[in-house]
Amino acid sequence: MTMNSRLARWARLLGAATAMAVIAGCGFGGPPRAPTTVEQVADYHYIIGPGDSFQIMVWQNPEVSMSVTVRPDGMITTPLIEDLPAAGKTPTELARDIEKALADYIRDPIVTVIMGGFGGPYSQQIRVVGQAAQPQALQYREHMTVLDVMISVGGLTTFAAGNRASIIRHVDGGQQVFRVRLDDLINGGDIEANADVLPGDILVIPETIF
Repeated sequence: MTMNSRLARWARLLGAATAMAVIAGCGFGGPPRAPTTVEQVADYHYIIGPGDSFQIMVWQNPEVSMSVTVRPDGMITTPLIEDLPAAGKTPTELARDIEKALADYIRDPIVTVIMGGFGGPYSQQIRVVGQAAQPQALQYREHMTVLDVMISVGGLTTFAAGNRASIIRHVDGGQQVFRVRLDDLINGGDIEANADVLPGDILVIPETIF
């Protein structure tokens, strides 16, 4: 079974379980609605992840300035530097590390890291699975909402049960599930159905069972 088929099956099972819980109504009304506002990440800074690309600029040293892509193992290689960890760092932190590595060859190097392609680490991404037009992983942006996510993935498919969608969120070392009303938001224009998202959220859009 492929990864996409496993994710689709997972979305259908979660959607069916949520629907049955709501229909049963015996002391359990399904997941709570996602809060429209959540406490944002304090002092959010972009974190470099595998696959990201950027330009390394070394002042007055064009021969060691170049564009690089972070390898799947989180490392980069540049002239004079081999296997320098990049994933998990901010661009500024990486620039300081490059300066330290180059100091053995260049006197007082001044380095700037200019980001080009953005992906970020998995812990910073928003994953959208199930009945989205274009299921994918999105890089989190500060103050991102469910509406922003749905615009990025092209909306819902014809078979989506949008009002039974759920956000799976890491909370205090565990997971919590919240219900979101995507049909009301996208097709009904109910802006009150919009909700903030956080880094690491998984948006599951089940297929309608009716």
